[in-house]
Amino acid sequence: MDELSMTGVPALDAVAQDLLTEHRFADGEGFPASYRQYVLRAGFSRLFGLWLVYPPARDGFADGWQHRAARLTEVFRQTYAEARTEEFDWKVEPDGDWSMIDSLVVFAFSENGDALLWDTRGRVDGEFDVYYSARLDSLHRLGASLGEALPRLRELSQPFADRTAADIECLTPALLDLPADR
Repeated sequence: MDELSMTGVPALDAVAQDLLTEHRFADGEGFPASYRQYVLRAGFSRLFGLWLVYPPARDGFADGWQHRAARLTEVFRQTYAEARTEEFDWKVEPDGDWSMIDSLVVFAFSENGDALLWDTRGRVDGEFDVYYSARLDSLHRLGASLGEALPRLRELSQPFADRTAADIECLTPALLDLPADR
């Protein structure tokens, strides 16, 4: 991932380092190494001019993985549960199936309404398979890790990827206006 160009200053002080290292998925393991590497390099960011990658956020910052990505995961699962009821089998094509829906977790979302998801059912070398869902209407396997998925993701991100100053644009996360007693 070091080959990705980057602009801006990563807001690493807004990343919840403890959550990045200590969070555990159902299998007892933490975040995939490729995601941790990306987050520790870029913090809050836009990838290929399109994808908002959600790192774990410290309290007081918006759009963290534990809040925004969790909510997007709920929306994804609800959308697919309704589609299954309606027998819209095309929603899991070309690379998915209904049995995996409850194991898919959003970790990035595009400004076009597309999702990047991990398949948390299993790992190879500590990494989750990465899937792309175009407007929550399909499931495409991009690779066995974020690093492996990047070339295909760059293709899917055209023409935005070619129009950006860098592959990664570091962003400044919004501070939340929380009540003082929190």
